[in-house]
This record gives sequence, structure tokens and C-alpha cells, in this order.
Amino acid sequence: MKTLKFKTNINCSGCVAGVSPHLNNAEGIEKWDVDTANPQKVLTIETDKLSEEEVINVVTKAGFKAEKIS
Repeated sequence: MKTLKFKTNINCSGCVAGVSPHLNNAEGIEKWDVDTANPQKVLTIETDKLSEEEVINVVTKAGFKAEKIS
């Protein structure tokens, strides 16, 4: 299992509700969380299958932006 972190523009509970179905239905995501209190709105993903690019694609399809935090 690996943990990936992304800076996003998911900044409120409405945004979290909008992205939830996409992240919940993405095969390979075991657990996810968005820290909306963090200025960078950090999305943390736990996965054993998905690459960073694949997670970014899921978030983009939901209408949001995600950028890998190194």
C-alpha cells in the first residue's frame, strides 16, 4: 500500500461531495481524505494499484485540479 498526496482545489464540503463518487468508485483506491483546513487542500490517497497520474485523472474528471506533492 502506498500513500499519495496532492495539492487540490477541493476546498469545501460541497466540493468533497462532488468528488466523492469519483474517488469512491475508482478501482484501487482503498482510502482517501481531503484536508480542507490545510491551505493546500491536501488530498491523501491510499492505493496499491493506481499511479499518481491515474489519481490526477480521476480528480480532473470530477471537475477539480490535483497536483502531486513531492
